[in-house]
Amino acid sequence: MTAATPRRALLAVALAAAATATVPGGRSSAAGAARGARAGGAATPATVDNRFWYAHAHWLAGSHHGTAAAEGDRPALRIDTPVGRTEYQDPHTGKKTTWEYATWTSPVHRPAVPATEAIASWNARTPAGTWIQVELRPTYTDGATGPWYVMGRWAAGDGDIRRTSVDGQTDGKSTVWTDTLAVDHPQSGLRIRDWQLRLTLHRRPGADGGPLVWLAGAMVSDVPDRFTVPASAPSSGGAHELTVPRYSQETHKGQYPEYDNGGEAWCSPTSSQMIIEYWGGRASAGALAWVDRAYKDPQVCHAARSTYDAAYKGCGNWPFNAAYAATYRGLGGVVTRLGSLADLETLVRAGIPAITSQSFRPEELTGAGYGTAGHLMTVIGFTAAGDVIANDPNSADNAAVRRVYKRAEWETIWLRTKRHNTAGKVVSGSGGICYLYGPARPTPAQIAALRAVGVL
Repeated sequence: MTAATPRRALLAVALAAAATATVPGGRSSAAGAARGARAGGAATPATVDNRFWYAHAHWLAGSHHGTAAAEGDRPALRIDTPVGRTEYQDPHTGKKTTWEYATWTSPVHRPAVPATEAIASWNARTPAGTWIQVELRPTYTDGATGPWYVMGRWAAGDGDIRRTSVDGQTDGKSTVWTDTLAVDHPQSGLRIRDWQLRLTLHRRPGADGGPLVWLAGAMVSDVPDRFTVPASAPSSGGAHELTVPRYSQETHKGQYPEYDNGGEAWCSPTSSQMIIEYWGGRASAGALAWVDRAYKDPQVCHAARSTYDAAYKGCGNWPFNAAYAATYRGLGGVVTRLGSLADLETLVRAGIPAITSQSFRPEELTGAGYGTAGHLMTVIGFTAAGDVIANDPNSADNAAVRRVYKRAEWETIWLRTKRHNTAGKVVSGSGGICYLYGPARPTPAQIAALRAVGVL
């Protein structure tokens, strides 16, 4: 029923518009990232820092090696003059192909929060015959500089390369676990002090054009070490619910088992598809032509194929889902962390639903009827009492997807970073992971909400 592990979002979305709405440098306010009002009225310390490049001025910065900044409604990084050729042997197909490439290296970013984890995000157009590689290099608080870690090799399709993470990269200080770079021993006090991003754009030799990268960056966080979570106070604004399409992953059980054993494990792409369609994204008939016509909701099958990570062997790679959302015209997405349900209420009241990652035993979430080591849901609203209204894809059919979960229970299973599984073993939790998708030109109210929760 799950497609994500506990260790493993908007806003090319607001980011494009925010470029014209006084967001200098594209850096979020880390101070707001965990600012939710607590029951006692005290603010929690900042634990998250977001930094994304997306504006024309951003792409002019950094170091260009064969790349250039493209202007337009959605500024982008593009190939200008390739700097060389490279042969890539796809580890999942064995196919060797020669590509020409160009690179861009970001300025060094020093976050307001020395971090234990980093998760990259990117939004890009990759026509047939193109793909991108995203790397991140940390510098630690002990002064050492880490290697360039591959955070993803990505293309929207799967005809040229297999979309893949590169698990297990390590320098003895930090390690890449699918989509997350994590400090190995945070209890030692070691942290990521600053970081850079490197993008490598590939195309067929001699081709014109190439990939376009609209947004790239990362969220870093000093993940709290906690089993319990202080409760946030419900908003006084009354009930509020967004009309988000409802899709069940369970109706796809057994379909296309080559993509993470079929629909029973498709919580992440199913949730992604709900919000993509909420914002008006629609898969074309051509994109869905490969899906068996007997299958209901073929766009969910398409989302699973389009987010599948060949190394992870699943559809729960967090940045791959955000990147998939951004393949729809006018949409963008990133992965971030939020600090409380109060943050989610702020977003929902501005019209922004969110996808959240949580893990729990059956008795920890009243009404769920199942337990999970990692599961994605779509938060679409709140009751007058502050309880969570979620589209839970782990439901028997589309009609059963809408659920109401108790606020305190739901907040705990989403925000904690440690828990006990059914065997009594201590295991990890996601610590507030959230995908955020939305339009490239959000409303002023939506920009204000994103700033309020620290994403912008």
